[in-house]
Amino acid sequence: MIKEQMEKIYRSIAPEEIPWNMETPPDLLRALVEGGRVRPCKAIEFGCGTGNTVMYLAEKGFDATGVDISEAAIEIAKRSASERKRTCRFLVSDVLGDMEEIRETFDFAYDWELLHHIYPPDRGKYVGNVFRLLAPRGIYLSVSFSEQSDQFGGSGKYRKTPLGTVLYFSSEAEMISLFEPLFVLEELRTVDIPGKSAIHSANYALMSKRG
Repeated sequence: MIKEQMEKIYRSIAPEEIPWNMETPPDLLRALVEGGRVRPCKAIEFGCGTGNTVMYLAEKGFDATGVDISEAAIEIAKRSASERKRTCRFLVSDVLGDMEEIRETFDFAYDWELLHHIYPPDRGKYVGNVFRLLAPRGIYLSVSFSEQSDQFGGSGKYRKTPLGTVLYFSSEAEMISLFEPLFVLEELRTVDIPGKSAIHSANYALMSKRG
C-alpha cells in the first residue's frame, strides 16, 4: 500500500510541491553535524526521498547512502546527485523487508519523518533492521510526528493527510518502549519542526546502539 502511494506521489507531483521534500537539510541534523556531535563517517538515511539530506552529508565529507521504497524517488535522487556532482549512493529498499541489498554497516543512521508512516505492529521489524545495519556504538537519530502535534485534525493516533496517506502520531512513552531494548536513548524531547506550510511537533530521539 505505502509503496504504491509513494510511487504515485513522486511520479505525479513536482518535487518542490511535495510537502516533506525540503531542499535544505533540517536544522536539527545540521546542528549535530556542524556542531561535531556526528562527524564524517559512513551514514545511511532510511526513507531518503529525493536525497537532499544525503547529498548534504556527502558535501560534508560523509560516505553517505540513502534508501527509499519508491523507485521514482530514487530516480530523482540519482539524477540530482549527478547534476550537483555529489558522490553518494541511492538504493531502492523496503525498510520492512529483509534489506538484503545492503551488506555493510554504518556509523550513523537516521530517519527524518519516516517512522510515522510505519504503524506500531511493524515498527519492531524496522528498528531491528536499523540495529542490524548499525556498527558497534553507532548513532541513530529518529524524528517523527508527535501526538502533541495539531496537524491533520489535531487529534487521534491515526490521521489522514491531504495526499491520502495515513500517519501514526506517537507519544514519547511509545518511543521509549520501541527503542530502549536495542538502543541507549541519549536524548528524547518534543521539538517544533518548520514545514512548508506550518510548524508541527515531533519526537526527537537521539540514541546509540547497545552492545
